Amino acid sequence: MKTNDTDRSALYFNPYFGGVMLGLILLATFYITGRGLGASGAAKSTVVAAVDKVAPQHAEESAYYSKFISDDEHPMNNWLVFEVIGVLAGAFLMGGLAGRLKFKTEHSPKISLRTRLVFAGLGGLLFGVGSQIARGCTSGAALSGAAVLSLGGFITMLAIFGTAYLFAYFFRKLWI
Repeated sequence: MKTNDTDRSALYFNPYFGGVMLGLILLATFYITGRGLGASGAAKSTVVAAVDKVAPQHAEESAYYSKFISDDEHPMNNWLVFEVIGVLAGAFLMGGLAGRLKFKTEHSPKISLRTRLVFAGLGGLLFGVGSQIARGCTSGAALSGAAVLSLGGFITMLAIFGTAYLFAYFFRKLWI
């Protein structure tokens, strides 16, 4: 673990160690479940369960929602939901152990907190819509797809990082 020069109490893992661990976890998910990682599936399951709870008739009549609702299995009974819960619990645990568990929003001094939150929300919304169009998020479509040498996985990875690189120039003031 390294220490940050500005805050000696903030400990971070080596990014190469994190990459190796991510690769081993991805390998384990293929071996145990027969498929790779993915967080957008958990988000979809949560939305389907919420719509089914709030407006069950609409969920049953909807061509999209009805595909994921059955009497045999609840949408939240999906291993991807438990994966995301584990990621969140692990992040809070490690943040607490390292003394970095604080409520704060990082943003450039050139923009307001509100602007940062609006752009973060818009970015998250666009990425969520994109993950549904692409039938997977970064971890599902790109990482897991590339791990099995899928052409679609490599195209998704190039599209995600290529688009981010192209648009970084225009949005750089939001973080610099």
